[in-house]
Amino acid sequence: MISKDALVVFEGTQIRRIWYDEQWHFSVVDIVGTLTDSSIIRRYWSDLKIKLNEEGFELYDKIVQLKLSSSYGKNYTTDCANTESMLRVIQSILSKKAEPFKRWLAKVRYERVQEIEDPDLELRSGETVVTQENYLNETENKKRLATNKKSIRSYANLCDLTPEEIKIVEEFSEGK
Repeated sequence: MISKDALVVFEGTQIRRIWYDEQWHFSVVDIVGTLTDSSIIRRYWSDLKIKLNEEGFELYDKIVQLKLSSSYGKNYTTDCANTESMLRVIQSILSKKAEPFKRWLAKVRYERVQEIEDPDLELRSGETVVTQENYLNETENKKRLATNKKSIRSYANLCDLTPEEIKIVEEFSEGK
């Protein structure tokens, strides 16, 4: 089953995307921000739109505005593009990261084509799409686990537990 919206990660940076019109659409500002060192990403994107129009790229036909969740959960209308249009936008960005990003984007698209051909592929691979809600919950769980481990170490110091006993307590707290 396809999640309506999901985060994907390129070199540690989250890229928002949404399933729309039977294909993934990626947030243009997220990708522009990933590829450029601009401190004002929206301004860079605004200038890039002018450049693309001058080059004959029909933005009106290729870029759609879709509601995507922000990092704090509120939905905003955001310029989005499918893989093909996104590759064209990336061609106009002068960046050393552009080529690796194009390869990454092609890989994401290839994986989706394989999932369409074989719907069980995602289940067999053991990989799941990370929705923003799942990502936030996973982050909270990691923080809780780190706090638990600190508490266990403090407890171990107070009780003079052996390393084996500490390991048993940690495994028990993780539910193993």
